[in-house]
Amino acid sequence: MAADLNKRRWSWSLIDFGALAAVLLAVGGVIWSPKLSGAVAQATGAMQPVLVTVDVRGVPVADPAGLIESARAEGKVNIVIRNQPHGTVKLKQISSLQRRLVAVQPDGSVVTAVDPNQAMVGSLDARFLLEGQGRKTGGGVVFGNQNLKIGAPVELEGAQFRVGGTVSGLRLEDS
Repeated sequence: MAADLNKRRWSWSLIDFGALAAVLLAVGGVIWSPKLSGAVAQATGAMQPVLVTVDVRGVPVADPAGLIESARAEGKVNIVIRNQPHGTVKLKQISSLQRRLVAVQPDGSVVTAVDPNQAMVGSLDARFLLEGQGRKTGGGVVFGNQNLKIGAPVELEGAQFRVGGTVSGLRLEDS
C-alpha cells in the first residue's frame, strides 16, 4: 500500500490552473498599479513640479469676488480630470478675468471695452494657477495618472464650489 502512494504523481487539475491564474493576475495588478507606478516615479526622481493653468468662464455665481476670496483662503482645490479624481493640489494663484466687448466701427477699425454687464450678471470668470507633481512623457504631461494637455476639461472643487474649466497652460518646473 505504501508503495502505491509513492508511485502516484501529483497532476494539475482545473482548480489548480484557476488558482495559478488568480495569483498571476493579482501580482500583475500590483506591478501595473497606477499608484505604485506613481510611487516608483517619485522615488526615482521622475516626478517634478507642474504648474497647471485652468480657465473657468461663465459660471453663474451670486458673489464671484467672495468665491475667489474663499478659494484663496483655502489654498488648495480638489481636481477631477476626465471624471477621475486626482486629489488635492496647491492653489498658487487665482485671478479674475475681465470679459471684453469688441465692436467693429463703420470705418473698419476695432474698438474694445470692458463688459459692463459682467458686474451685474454675477458670473465667474477666473484663472486658477495650480501646482502639483507630474512627469513628462512622449504624449505630454502625466498629472494625477492622467495625460493632461492644453484644452482638456477639468473640474475644480473647494469647500463651497465645484466648477468646470479648461486647461489653458502647462509648465514643468525644473526641480
